[in-house]
Amino acid sequence: MFRIVFVLDLYNSTVVHAQGGNRKNYRPVHLTSRICTTSEPIKLLEEVKPKEVYIADLNVLQAEGPHNTNFAMIKQISSRFTTMLDPGISSLKEAIEASSLADTIILGTETSSLQTIKEVSTLLPGKVNVSIDKKHGQILTSDPIMPRKPTEIVRELNALDIQNIIILDMDRVGTSSGVDSQFLSNIVSISHHDVLLGGGVKDIQDIKKLESIGMKGALVATALHNSSIPLKMAQH
Repeated sequence: MFRIVFVLDLYNSTVVHAQGGNRKNYRPVHLTSRICTTSEPIKLLEEVKPKEVYIADLNVLQAEGPHNTNFAMIKQISSRFTTMLDPGISSLKEAIEASSLADTIILGTETSSLQTIKEVSTLLPGKVNVSIDKKHGQILTSDPIMPRKPTEIVRELNALDIQNIIILDMDRVGTSSGVDSQFLSNIVSISHHDVLLGGGVKDIQDIKKLESIGMKGALVATALHNSSIPLKMAQH
């Protein structure tokens, strides 16, 4: 069963519309959405009723305000919905803290070193998803030993006890620009873990394309909010 994971971008405990990775310009999602009338997280989720939720904590990812600004809200969400959380983890301590807030946590190459990913996956087996973050065709990382090619990162991750690999294309987030089948097919052929895509999924044709190359799911916001992908596909 192909998984459509509903993306919730949280900023100051409000759900915003993420577009193109330019986080400063994100606006409350209900202003443009066809599927919700509010940007208040719990009320929005009660309207949408998703099977799975991916939460990006933009306050932490942008280093704005106290790092725990959204934590109470995230805990509330995860008590009612299956959640994976990306709070920009960069250390073992942050991973442990985040793991108490959601079902699984995201460690992204943008903020986590390869060593941290290895340590956290050993300490929290089966609780970790790893996001390979790309922008302008480059892997986002400040870790000098992180491989620069996605395929090399995937080979490193094959040895770890993690849940999913997420290919997060920041250039395509919120753009509905479609998917790079050839690149993704290559990743799937190498990975021992399920591979999910974040960014650019625009319609059901994209979903069928991803399914045909062996992808196991997609993180989707814009295509659900504009009804290009029927909401029922993301529901129970």
